[in-house]
Amino acid sequence: MSLETRLKALSAALLDPKLLRGRGLGNEIGFYIFDYPPERAPDVARALPQVVRAVESEGVQVAVVNLYRTVLELLETRGYLDKALALEQARGPAALHSALKPLLTPEKVADAVAHEAQGAGLVLLTEVGAAYPLLRSHSILNNLHERLDQVPVVMFFPGTYDGQQLRLFGLFKDDNYYRAFRLLPEAKQGASA
Repeated sequence: MSLETRLKALSAALLDPKLLRGRGLGNEIGFYIFDYPPERAPDVARALPQVVRAVESEGVQVAVVNLYRTVLELLETRGYLDKALALEQARGPAALHSALKPLLTPEKVADAVAHEAQGAGLVLLTEVGAAYPLLRSHSILNNLHERLDQVPVVMFFPGTYDGQQLRLFGLFKDDNYYRAFRLLPEAKQGASA
């Protein structure tokens, strides 16, 4: 299935009662990955507002959480944003990453995401790539389980997810992650021709 076809089918997939229940039949949590080629990120970003409007028009409150913006807001509220920008300029991204690691723990970011998602019936996580390397996808998802276990979460992921492994930008292997389902995969995996 092409990305265009997947994007056209996205509203209907997000409105599926099974997805909106937030739990599968086996009581697995309702976490989904919508993976896409990183170079197609602008297409996904353009389609998302229309998808959100379509879902909300059916009475589902959607929280769109931009992970990069969440990181910036966490730094700004703690008074570290300007210092972080100066540090990156002076010493580079590796020094910035080391300095921010204690401030941007997966638990703190997950708390901020859960706060932004309060009252929502569906959570969409965006800008995963922009938040890298400060945030790791699997760490955020793992920490959201206990905070958003009754609300379906869809991570828009610029890379690939095969049901076990996340590869950001198709290059950087994140730790294995088995709990999410692929949302609208390109082709049925394991299907016979």
